[in-house]
Amino acid sequence: MKMMFKMLKNFNELVVFEHTIFSSAFILISMIVAANGWFGWQIMILCAFALISARNFAMAFNRYCDIKFDSLNLRTKNRPSVDGRISINMMIGFIVLNALLFIIVSYFINSLALKLSIPFLFILGIYSYFKRFSSLAHFILGLSLGLAPIAGVVAVLGEIPLWSLFLSIGVLFWVAGFDLLYSIQDMDFDKENNLFSIPSCYGLKVTLVISRISHTLAVIFWILFIIFSGGGIFAYIGVFSAFCMLVYEHYLVNKDLLNIPKAFFQTNGYLGFVFLIFIILDNTL
Repeated sequence: MKMMFKMLKNFNELVVFEHTIFSSAFILISMIVAANGWFGWQIMILCAFALISARNFAMAFNRYCDIKFDSLNLRTKNRPSVDGRISINMMIGFIVLNALLFIIVSYFINSLALKLSIPFLFILGIYSYFKRFSSLAHFILGLSLGLAPIAGVVAVLGEIPLWSLFLSIGVLFWVAGFDLLYSIQDMDFDKENNLFSIPSCYGLKVTLVISRISHTLAVIFWILFIIFSGGGIFAYIGVFSAFCMLVYEHYLVNKDLLNIPKAFFQTNGYLGFVFLIFIILDNTL
């Protein structure tokens, strides 16, 4: 039993399970708006399994692909994929298991979810290779997390309305914006190892500007989401709250680059759920 808990702890560290919050808030937002309120426990449970399995697949596949680079980086050399706590074979098994689970759960959701399951897994997987040849990797990561709202609305409606695309594009730019800030920490490492990122290719100042532009676009697309979904005053308050949190995030980073972990984990972790709370109020009051 002790060994099992230790292994579960190692896999939790591998996929950083607590970061699922970045995607979970926005899949719930799309589901609530699609259903104009509560969407039922069955869809809730299925979508929870789909979200967890898809994210486990993406994170484990990324760790598997990056073992060589993670072993050279002081910030990542203690990850369980690097220090031997999780073997290569166990990691591959975990990746395959979660990919299959995602496809099976998609089958039980509806036919469109099943058709999209493999393309979604492909997009989640290609992010792991993008940094080897393109600095657009930040936006591929954004696209990966931006699939969550689409998955949510597909689960509820079996189709993809225009407002859900605006919500997803907003998530894309939001994630890309904070990943740009987070990747500043690895700017020198990426240069030394011929990895492409906007900080390593274009420098700190350009990265900060592109991050600000990305977050501005995120807010614009979230406003379009509200307009096209027929959202009310609480939804707009939610977007304004998200805007204020993004401004605070950039304030922290501009003040001191040592604030990047705080800006990344705390501000972005809260942002999605603050937005979610206002969307719930908008669809229940």
